[in-house]
Amino acid sequence: MYNLKGFRSVSVLAVITFFVMMFQVKAFAQFESSAQSAILIEASTGQVLYEKNADVPMPPASITKIMTLLLGFEALEKGLVKWDDEVIISEKAWRMEGSKMFLLVGDKAKFGEIMTGISVVSANDGCVALAEHLYGSEEAFVQVMNTRAKELGLTNTNFANSNGLPAEGHVMSARDISTLARYLIQNYPKILELESTTEYTYNNIRQFNRNPLLGVFPGADGLKTGWTEEAGYCIVGTAQQNGQRMIGVVLKTSSEKERSKAIQELLNYGFKNFKQVTVKNAGEIVDSIEVKNGKKLSVSLKLDSDISTVIPVGRENDLQIVTSKKAEFLNAPVSLDIPAGTVEVQLDGKTIATSTMSTAEEAERLGFFAMILRNIANFFKSLF
Repeated sequence: MYNLKGFRSVSVLAVITFFVMMFQVKAFAQFESSAQSAILIEASTGQVLYEKNADVPMPPASITKIMTLLLGFEALEKGLVKWDDEVIISEKAWRMEGSKMFLLVGDKAKFGEIMTGISVVSANDGCVALAEHLYGSEEAFVQVMNTRAKELGLTNTNFANSNGLPAEGHVMSARDISTLARYLIQNYPKILELESTTEYTYNNIRQFNRNPLLGVFPGADGLKTGWTEEAGYCIVGTAQQNGQRMIGVVLKTSSEKERSKAIQELLNYGFKNFKQVTVKNAGEIVDSIEVKNGKKLSVSLKLDSDISTVIPVGRENDLQIVTSKKAEFLNAPVSLDIPAGTVEVQLDGKTIATSTMSTAEEAERLGFFAMILRNIANFFKSLF
């Protein structure tokens, strides 16, 4: 005879175990981008939230233009050029293939028009015109692009032209692109005004912005798409929701549809699974340190700056605050704001944010006789 009661119990247990395992698989499943290379960062902190082959140098196509635009904004800031300055269009600029704003040889276009044309319709002709106007030739401009890339810490980037048309050795990595995009947005936020413009007309030719995020993905306002046969369909996209900005890079997808889907999935992954939190505020007391020969036995240590970080949703209670002092004690007299060490925020044993800490109060030095009395008291205290 079979023990049906026992059989039912085992069956029920097996079913429960199956569903528990399925839930765990779902809960811990990792996001995977369909792109050959991708990265997602939170803009204010620069924290990397997802990456896939992020350091592999790849052809960036028109994403190149974010460096061209950065140099344009920097030239404006330095006073090397004005928004309304006239740019004379060369034959080389006019002959550019691919996306263009349809500049004509001998035209006098305003510098601001060219910046807009590069931003909205990805004008290859505009890139050459801008390069020649600022540095005399595109070749000289490209040298500046590469110098600037090194200054910004772009370690897997090399430019051969100003617009991203196919050229040997013209590469960027997804990480470098995200770093450059973040720098451009933070220092020249006007770029978002230009890049979120949905259409542009020059020489009576009306064209539309090719960014698939605009008007579709909530909070999207940039940044640059690209395509060549060599690069595939790529994009650096950015959006802001509830005060938090994400920057995503997708390289080498097979179609416009896949590119659009990949960048939306990447940004959605960031907004739905991560949140920015202020762990500690500047001025908060985080530790104390012993004072030798002072009227106070110790002084408090305060945080020098806010600590904000991005963490997975629901992990606030898992954060750990770790302080590290420069020394075991300070010698009196102690003044305010003496550097005293660092504060780290850790999650799962990994440091995700840091700040310095310093003294929050003063401590005067003991007088000679008071010092003797304290030493005597400490001696007898040690005996007992």
